[in-house]
Amino acid sequence: MATRKESSSSPSAPMVSTGGTLDSPVKQIQIEGLVVLKIIKHYQEEGQGSEVVQGVLLGLVVDDRLEITNCFPFPQHTEDDADFDEVQYQMEMMRSLRHVNIDHLHVGWYQSTFYGSFVSRALLDSQFSYQHAIEESVVLIYDPIKTAQGSLSLKAYRLTPKLMEICKEKDFTPEGLKKASVGFENMFEEVPIVIKNSHLISVLLWDLEDKSTVSDKHELLNLSSSNHLEKSLQLLMDRVDDLNQDIVKYNTYSRNLSKQQQQKHQYLQRRQQENVQRQSRGEPPLPEEDLSKLFKPPLPPPRMDTLLIAGQINNYCQNVKEFTSQNLGKLFMAEALQGHN
Repeated sequence: MATRKESSSSPSAPMVSTGGTLDSPVKQIQIEGLVVLKIIKHYQEEGQGSEVVQGVLLGLVVDDRLEITNCFPFPQHTEDDADFDEVQYQMEMMRSLRHVNIDHLHVGWYQSTFYGSFVSRALLDSQFSYQHAIEESVVLIYDPIKTAQGSLSLKAYRLTPKLMEICKEKDFTPEGLKKASVGFENMFEEVPIVIKNSHLISVLLWDLEDKSTVSDKHELLNLSSSNHLEKSLQLLMDRVDDLNQDIVKYNTYSRNLSKQQQQKHQYLQRRQQENVQRQSRGEPPLPEEDLSKLFKPPLPPPRMDTLLIAGQINNYCQNVKEFTSQNLGKLFMAEALQGHN
C-alpha cells in the first residue's frame, strides 16, 4: 500500500516512456470529473506547502481502458496514532462503498506533488506493491502549483515491465540494471488521461464560465513571472548536487575495485613464481587458498537511487522548459501587440 510520508527532498519524469505502444495492459485512463475535483479538494483541505496528500482510486477495467469512477483520501494522522491501520481503513471504506452500490474495486492511488518532486524511492516501492498485487494499477500525480497557474496538471504513471522484473528480483546492482537495460528514461511509462463529464456537469461548466469575471479570464495573460522558475531551479540544483555525490561514490568504488584486482593479480603472480621455485627444489606446491576470503570485493553502491535522482532531474528540466516556453510566448505576443499599436 502507499506510504503516507514522503519527503520532497527524496530522490525519480520523468523516468517516463511516453511514445510508441505501451507494454502495459492499460492503454488509456478515463477519469470522472468528480474524481478530479475530489483530489483537488483533498489537497486544498489537508495539503500545506510541500505536504503530500494521498488517496485510493476506485473503478474498473474495460478492455484496455482503465475507468476511474471514485476515490477516497487517506486520513491525516501523526506518528502518535500507533493504533491506526491503513489497510483496515481501506477495506472498511471499500466495504461501505460496496453496500451503497458504488464502484469499489481498487485500481491504484493518487498523490500530490511539490514542484514536480514526486520521483522517489517511496513512490517506486508503493507503485510496485500496487502493481504487483493488481496488474492494472496506476498512480495519479496531481501538481497543485501548476494547476493554480490555470492549467490542470494530472498525470498517470505505471512501472515498466523491465523495472517490475528488477523490483521482483531485487537486483539493483550496476550489473543487474545494465543487464536489464533499465535507465532513468524507461523506468516509468505515462498513460494518457481522458476526463469524462456527464452532460449535466458540462452544462454547469459552461454556465460557470459565462459567470466568471473578465479579470479571471485574462489572468493567463499576466506577464509577471512568479517564483515558480526560481524554486524549480533551486530544487534542480539540489538534485544535481545529490547526483554528483552519487557519482563520486561510484568512482571511489570503481577505483577500489580496480586496485583490488591489481593486488589479486600480483598475489597470483607471486604464488606462481614461488611454486616454480618450490618445484625446482623438489618441494610440493603451495596449498590452494580461497581468494574470495583474502580479497573481499567492495560492496557496489546502490544504483537505483542514482537512477531516481537522474529521472527527477529530467522532470525538473521538463518543468522549467514548459514554464519558460509559456512565458516567452506571452512576451513575444506582447511585443507584437505593442509594435502593432
